Amino acid sequence: MKTHWHIAPPPPPEAEEALRRFPPILRQVLYQRGFRTYDDARAFLEARPPEGTQDPFTIRDMDATVDRLAAAVQRGEPIAVYGDYDVDGVTATALLTQALRRLGATVRPYIPNRFDEGYGLNFGALDTLHAEGVQVVVTVDCGIRSVAEAEHARDLGLDLIVSDHHIPGEELPPALAVVNPKRSDDTYPEKYLAGVGLAYKIAQALYLRLRPQEAETVRDALDLVALGSVADLAPLQGENRTLVREGLHRLRSPRRQGLFSLIQVSGLKPERLTATHIGFMLGPRLNAAGRLESALAALELLLTDDYMEAGRLAMQLDAQNRERQRQTREVQEKAEELAIRDGEVPLLLFAAHPDFNPGVVGLAASRLVERYYRPAMVGQRGEEFTRASCRSIPEFHITRALEACGHLLEHYGGHAAAAGFTVRNDHLPALLECLHAQAEAALGGLDLRPTLRADAEVRLRDLNAQVLADFRWLEPTGYGNPRPRFVARGVKVLSSRTVGREGQHLKLILEDGGTRHEAIAFRQGEWAEKMPPAVDILFTYEWNEYNGQRRPQLNIKDLRPSE
Repeated sequence: MKTHWHIAPPPPPEAEEALRRFPPILRQVLYQRGFRTYDDARAFLEARPPEGTQDPFTIRDMDATVDRLAAAVQRGEPIAVYGDYDVDGVTATALLTQALRRLGATVRPYIPNRFDEGYGLNFGALDTLHAEGVQVVVTVDCGIRSVAEAEHARDLGLDLIVSDHHIPGEELPPALAVVNPKRSDDTYPEKYLAGVGLAYKIAQALYLRLRPQEAETVRDALDLVALGSVADLAPLQGENRTLVREGLHRLRSPRRQGLFSLIQVSGLKPERLTATHIGFMLGPRLNAAGRLESALAALELLLTDDYMEAGRLAMQLDAQNRERQRQTREVQEKAEELAIRDGEVPLLLFAAHPDFNPGVVGLAASRLVERYYRPAMVGQRGEEFTRASCRSIPEFHITRALEACGHLLEHYGGHAAAAGFTVRNDHLPALLECLHAQAEAALGGLDLRPTLRADAEVRLRDLNAQVLADFRWLEPTGYGNPRPRFVARGVKVLSSRTVGREGQHLKLILEDGGTRHEAIAFRQGEWAEKMPPAVDILFTYEWNEYNGQRRPQLNIKDLRPSE
């Protein structure tokens, strides 16, 4: 697919002067990140906590939450921590369960089964927990739109606390407390904590109330915050940046037996761990359990102290991840057949089938978005309902589109770029008509191609190991704080060859200004047979570690023949 390249303009003279104490390339990157003063840039590089985020009690309903949980701890009342089956939900469940247990509480973690119960709070689970004697239910990473379920909990006599980071609906659930910084009446400055970040704030508040002398020990849980926040694509800015950076530091010397085992089976070196490794290696393995069977194996891995059990569970998740990859490929291929007829790519892609595994439909939707640059919805069609996962592009806010068609839906929720919904099959034709109308209104007439953004145009001769050392201060990079990208033009191609299974990747040696650079271009092996003598490249600059050697490398995201 052809792409747009957007190269940011160089900093103006006043910005160059304000940021002059930073090296030239880092200076450009900082300016493109929005920093105009030395002090602001320095605070970002040091990942200092933003002003107003130190006191968790400034989050709305945190006082009521801590009052009720503290009373339950002191009275010995059973508490259920009710989570979700993705990495964010599992890490949040593990974090709050462990914090409450260390405070002496009787805690029952509960994660619904994706296949039997679906996402979020459900009536049957609340009935089960009530029958078991649970008196307080606190949700993590779910519940903000569960109005009817909250009413049911109240009717049962359960005290329900909802903590969730998803966008609230028009009506908040009638719970004892609703902890969500996205509430319109919440003044807490950080609006984009992940579910696990919010669970961390609750644990922090509990310790400040019950054991203030041990409050710093809560920071031991930042390894879980880093995992869940990165895997859930929480923007790595503001407070998330502070929490994830410290969490990564703890992951590089893992004390949690389950995470040590997971890092080992993933073939990673703990001391080299980055947010990228969470996103592409650790997160998918933790997610695999809930996508294929039950997320309980992932939860047990995070809670166990037994190294034999941790090793067994880590290997189980690794095997499930390989099976998840296979199923995702199958669902993607079938979804393409269903969504694209006669070679015509519609503005919105939809595919549903009875045989689709609901645990991988979101991944298949992501692959369709990557391939066709269209919002995509992939679902499992049951006898009465279709449950679908949605992924989108920046030009189309998927949850707002679902809101516009909400009268046809049983349940829905999500973010700008990802969402999910449940619809009765007899309402499905009307829903598709409504969603296609939304897509036509937002996307009709647009030139829909992905835009690749670069921080600056550079000469390869200006790149070296010192530049990579400077870039370490930008970590963690990822969603909301991408790894710096650059454009270089007129680069000579000294050699190119395909690598990987079926030759899908490209390995190159490039020359510019008398300096040579190794480069890799993933999923661009087709260029090997038509490689021009000189190219323009859009790339990131990184370390390549292979066979015990560590060398700088260009990671080419896109290339074009030089004009």
